[in-house]
Formats: sequence, structure tokens, C-alpha cells
Amino acid sequence: MIRTKICKPGRALAAMICFMFGLNTSQAQVLPGLQNNFTAWQKANLQEKIYVHTDKNFYLTGEILWFKIYNTDGSSNKMLDLSKVVYYPIIQHNAIMQAKIALNQGAGSGSFYIPFSLSNGNYQLRAYTNWMKNFEADYFFQKQITIVNPVKPPDAQPIQQKVDYDVQFFPEGGHLVKGLGSKIAFKITGTDGKGLAGTGIVINQQNDTVARFKSLKFGIGSFTFTPLPQTTYKAAIKVNDALVIKELPEVNESGYVMHATDHDGTWDVAVQGTDSKQSSVLYLIVHNRHAIKSAESAQLVNGTVHFNVDKRKLDEGISYFTLFDDQQRPISERLIFKRPDRKLVINANVDDQLYSTRKKVSLTISTHDKSNKNLPANLSVSVFRADSLQKENTEHIAGYLWLSGDIKGHIESPDYYLEQNNEEGNQALDNLMLSQGWTQFDWTKILAGDTHHFSFIPEYTGPVITGNLVNTLTNKPAPNIIAYLTIAGNHQLYTAKSDSTGRLLFNTKNFCGLNEIITQTKWGQDSTYRVDIVSPFSEQYSPGLLPPLNLGADLKNVLISNSLNMQVQNIFAAKQLKQFSDPVIDSVLFYGKPTYTYKLDDYTRFTAMQEVIHEYVRLMGVTSEHGKLGIRITTDNKTMLPGQPLVMLDGKPIFDVDKAFSIDPLKVKKLDVVSTKYIYGPAIFNGVLNFTTYSGLSTNIELDPRAVVLDYEGLQLQRKFYSPVYDSAQQTDSSIPDFRNVLYWNPKADTDPLGQNKLTFYTSDKPGQYIVIIEGIAQGGEAGSKSFIFEVRK
Repeated sequence: MIRTKICKPGRALAAMICFMFGLNTSQAQVLPGLQNNFTAWQKANLQEKIYVHTDKNFYLTGEILWFKIYNTDGSSNKMLDLSKVVYYPIIQHNAIMQAKIALNQGAGSGSFYIPFSLSNGNYQLRAYTNWMKNFEADYFFQKQITIVNPVKPPDAQPIQQKVDYDVQFFPEGGHLVKGLGSKIAFKITGTDGKGLAGTGIVINQQNDTVARFKSLKFGIGSFTFTPLPQTTYKAAIKVNDALVIKELPEVNESGYVMHATDHDGTWDVAVQGTDSKQSSVLYLIVHNRHAIKSAESAQLVNGTVHFNVDKRKLDEGISYFTLFDDQQRPISERLIFKRPDRKLVINANVDDQLYSTRKKVSLTISTHDKSNKNLPANLSVSVFRADSLQKENTEHIAGYLWLSGDIKGHIESPDYYLEQNNEEGNQALDNLMLSQGWTQFDWTKILAGDTHHFSFIPEYTGPVITGNLVNTLTNKPAPNIIAYLTIAGNHQLYTAKSDSTGRLLFNTKNFCGLNEIITQTKWGQDSTYRVDIVSPFSEQYSPGLLPPLNLGADLKNVLISNSLNMQVQNIFAAKQLKQFSDPVIDSVLFYGKPTYTYKLDDYTRFTAMQEVIHEYVRLMGVTSEHGKLGIRITTDNKTMLPGQPLVMLDGKPIFDVDKAFSIDPLKVKKLDVVSTKYIYGPAIFNGVLNFTTYSGLSTNIELDPRAVVLDYEGLQLQRKFYSPVYDSAQQTDSSIPDFRNVLYWNPKADTDPLGQNKLTFYTSDKPGQYIVIIEGIAQGGEAGSKSFIFEVRK
């Protein structure tokens, strides 16, 4: 075997390598070319990764779903302060609820009231940023929850004639080649997507058994097998009492197979090929989607080559071992996982294990690393009642960030693979990596050196409202036209210029709740255009169906009890459950501090706006040209600005000056004047006049009929979590029932610089076992979770 490592060789060095190893110049330049193209691609493809902690996983209609969002850098798992908005729909076939959630320093939180209009079933939560829409939907955060409507009968379950099992086979490296031994992983799942134990055999066309296999964990296992020429193969798998017959993957006549073996400090990657030519050169690139960690080239000797990869070079998490031929074509791939050494250790306890109803609970939390060094952490805490419907979740933040978030499809119990560092756990982890098959990491554009075209920009300040500008005469996109958007609720004005495709991007800030937005162009010169507002929610969907919900008759009493508790709670705590925090509203308009402000009550009142401007607004005059009135502003240095200023009423542009003069002065509270040329985004204004009415509604001015007015949802308003306090005898003895099953939810339970926090809450009137779940991330990307149980008795 002949192996080389090449790192940007100069011409002389490249020539020497060619001479010593029999490589031509183009082959010697392949490896640095691959590295350079990958590095350029990585720099332009920042990856955001989102995790969502929900208060629980099972809900009744009428309850509130609480959640905390963590946005991280995909390469380090550190909290990422890039996007300021997360899009958060709940989906069953299509979106049945959706919201925009504000992010601050990479974290955000919110809630959904589950309406009684929903049907019984499993639903999918999704979370993604505008930037993430540039990439595959498989890497959006996804989580399954269950919603049951107690006032609707369960959906009739179809009579299932036959239980369907899905069995998939994954050759190591991606291919089976005749005459070459391969390791094959397999995965057996039921209709609910969960793994099932099974055993099987591989048989040829003569029904001879050539291999046997058995699943190890979560329906996943592996076996070795060498396909022979002129032979076909099938697998017979026994799952429960069923026999499943499945074709093995196609066997290629020629090609390469890869086999990776763990040898203490190294991974030995053995490659066999049907082409045994001495000059056949292969290249192995090891990367983690964000950076190349190892790059080697080697020549086949008698059809075989070995690459040895030092484990110390590998980052924590998933690494991709990709094999290329001498034409720079990816021909084989293998995933390897290195368990993370960085861990957030969360210690937590309550001051007792047994409480009576309406009693105070003190929860103490400390966070540190594995060496017991204090680590301040960003945490969220949920405390909920456990029963046969609601159990502890088996998927937490560390398992998602290190495994689920980097692999397409569902991983059952990802925490198991992180925690079980033993022989069985290691084999199960390797089987999991093998069962991902060839992920088909897209090398096409990377190898071509193409720059990724991004259709969606990061939202650095707040929601970006996207529109399409259309010429109504031709029904085609209208490029290079300035449009104006006003948010009626806070009087903010935003401008945007259409690109070559007619697209408009309005970058808003602190836009919260449901408001009326108004979009228009400068009708006097752009009267033939229409603005169509586009939904910001992604229409991409990852493949896979939600499993059907099967509710057994034994759950009837629990459902009835929980439903009554929910209804009682909603009646007696209706006001408390509908309290929201006041949104942060930016009261400063886009022009900042005006040159002059006139409070009209301080002056003699006139009944005509023309008289107001003429009599006491300085450096401003009323003009008349061709029988049409106009306004001109003169700067402090006596220079008259060319053209009309921007005139606004309660933040809405008025492009018809005649309408400005028709404003009733008696309804105007103040007038702001900017007496200089003002540049705002793509727009240039010859001064600004903004009339503010007492009502702020500008109802006495008719908008241009071509303006688009619609209700638009901004960032979700923050609902306050209701947590009653029983610190007096009067409160404890109150006859008002407290039937809460979620005792506590805190999305901002961060520990201090010493890694400490102490929280308090009170038990309700419902006895039972309660689960405490704490999740979070430290500054260095260390992720962790903690759960435990305490009991409440009457």
C-alpha cells in the first residue's frame, strides 16, 4: 500500500510527490483541491441547529403547551445569537397552529392554547429559522406530541388485515459488490416508527442459508456477508409472529467496499476494490459537515488499501468518512460517532420527597462540568403530573444536539447511545451509524466550487416581511421599485426596493402581536403596481407519516378524570390563564429625533391644515403649481429642498398632498418635522412631516385604493405562567379548586456565575407522582438534562 498526505504543495513539492509515488500532477492536486473547496463551502454555510423543550408530550384540548427554544451553532452546539425569529408550527397533514417566536441571545419561549376544534391524534412540532429554510427540512427541529380531544369520540380505527413491518438494509460504505465481503446493517420498525426485535437469515436462489442475523437494540443490528457472482439473495425476517421477505440491496458487478474497525486509538478503514491496478488512487476525506479533520490519499495494492485515522483528530459527535476515486467522485461513505467529552452536569433536588397539597416546594439546582467546575447555564424547568398518559420523555437536549439533529429521520432513545459506554452500547452505536446508509452529503456543488445561492436571509432584528411586487398591467414582477410598509399598531414605517424578481424584504423590529399592515408604492409615479405579501412559514416537509393514535379502553377513566380537572381549572383560573406580558414597543420612529416638534395645543387653532403650515411651521411653505398645492421645506441654512417631502399621518405615508391638506387640524395632536434630506434604506426623502392624531388611528384619511391592507401576525405575545402562591392560611384554606397538572414551568431558570439557582412553587390539589425535568446549555456548548420524581399526597 502507498499512502500520502497532501497539504497545499507547491509546484516543486508536487513534482517530487509525483515522482516518488507514481502520481501524475493532476492526482497530486486533487486532495488540496477537495480541501479548499470544502473549506470555502463551509465558510458560506453557517448551520443553525434548534432544540425545543416542551413542558410535556401529552395534551388535552383546552390545555396550554409551553415551550423553550434553544438556537445553537451547528458546529459547536454553543448558543448562537444570529436569528431573532423562530417559526414554530404544529402540523398534522398541514399546519393547524403556528407562531413566530422572538429570540434573544439564542433563546426564546412561548405557548399555544390547544383549541377544542382539534381532533385526536399525533401531531408534529417543527421549529426553524428563516436562514434554515435554505437547507433541507430534514434538519428542522421535529418532535411528536399527542393531543386528545375529550369531547370528540376517538377516530374509528381501520381494520388492519395485516401488520406491516418495515425492514431496511444498509451496506457499510453504501454498496454491495460481488466477491467482496461487506458488513450490512439492518433496521426493523413497526407502523409507529419504533424499532422491533427480530431475527433473520439470508438465502440464495437455491434457498441455501448464507448468513444469519439478530437485532441488538431498537430493532437495529448488523452482520457480515459476501455476495457471489451469478447469485441472487433475499432475507427472511421473523418479527413477532410474522415472517417478512425482503430483497437485499442491489449487488454491483464492480466497485469498492469500505469497512471501518475501531482499534483503540485509531479507526482502520479498509477499502477493497475490484480494480486491482497499481495506479488506482483513492482519497479519504474525514469531516463533520463543518470542517475537514483528516485528508489522505493512497494507492490500491492488489485491490486493497488501508487508511488509519487518529481518533484524536475527530471532533465530538458525528464524523463522515468519504472515499473519492481519482476522478474526485464520491464512491463510498461511512459515519463514525465520538461520544462527547463536554457535558453539562445538572444536580437538582427538592427539599422533601413527599408533600401534601398546596405546600411550598423548594427546588435547588447546580450546574457544573464533569470535573466538578461550576458552569453557569441557560436552563428551562418543567414539573408535571405523571400518569398512564403522560410519562417522562426519553429524548433530551444532549441526545438531540449530538445525534438526532445531525441525522435525517427519527432516532429512538438517543440518550441511550450517549450514556451506555459499554460493549453493548458501543456496538449499538456503531449499528446506528451503519443504519444511516449513505447520507448522500451533497458534494456536487462543493467539488464544482459553486457558491450557494441563498433565498432566505437571517433575520437579524426581527421578522422580515416578504412581498412580491407585480405590475398589474403585465402581471409580471416589477424590479427596482421602492415600496412602503406601515405597521398600524406602532406607527413604524419600513421601506424596501424590489429585486430583479420583484421580491421585497421589509426588515421589521419589535413587531409583536396581531396588527394591521399597509403596503403601497408611491402611487403618483408607481400607480400600476401591486404588493402581494408572502407567508414566511416553510412549505418544505420531511418525508414520513405520523403514526396513528391508538387509545386503549383502559385509558378511559384517566382521560375522563384529566378532562374534568382541565375544565375546572379553566373555569376557576380563566383570568390568570389569559395574562400576557406587555410587548416591547419601539416608540421612536425611523427618523429618530425630529428637527422640530409642534404640539398644536400650544398654538392658535386653525380649521384648515394649510393655515397651520403657513402660520406657524417655520422653514416650510405651501406652493401652488398648475393649480395643485404642494409643500416645500427649507433647511436651516436657507436652502430649499427639491421636490415634495414625505408626508405621513400616524406613520402612514400620504403621497397625495391634497389629502394632506384635507387633514382636520383639530384631530391632530402634534407635528414632527425633519427639515433635512433623509435617507432611509433605498428611499431618499426631501424632509419628513409626520402628523400624529389624538387617536393614533388616522381614520379621517382615505387610503389609496391600490394600497394593500391586511391583518398580519408579528412575534407571539408572552403568556404568563399561572403559579398560585399558598403562603397564608387564608390562601391555603381557599375553596377555589386548584387542579393544575403542570405545577411549574420556567423557561428562564438560568444558574448564576457560580452555577447555582433556587426556585420555589406550590403543589396543587391533585395527588400523585410529579416529574421534574431540567434541560439546558452552558456557554461552551455543554448540554445536559436532569429528571427526578417527588410525590404529593392529600
